[in-house]
Amino acid sequence: MSFILYRAIGTLFTVIELAILARAFISWLPVPRENKFVIFLYQITEPILGPIRNLILRSSFGGSLMFDFSPLIALVLLALIRNIVLSILF
Repeated sequence: MSFILYRAIGTLFTVIELAILARAFISWLPVPRENKFVIFLYQITEPILGPIRNLILRSSFGGSLMFDFSPLIALVLLALIRNIVLSILF
């Protein structure tokens, strides 16, 4: 039973991480923003990336950045949270 929960939590984090990577990759391509898949990616990743982006923009160096580093920071934070959650539960 605990193995199933462990796998479910790991899979959830993996899906979120892949969605963030897909969104970052798609942002480099000339894909229309009206595409249903792109809209879906934005809907599931914006609750994670939006607050991180706002924190970066409010910081002292955030206004001068040319690139959006929120996906990278989100992936690092998700890996950290995954390790903490799995080590507490298992």
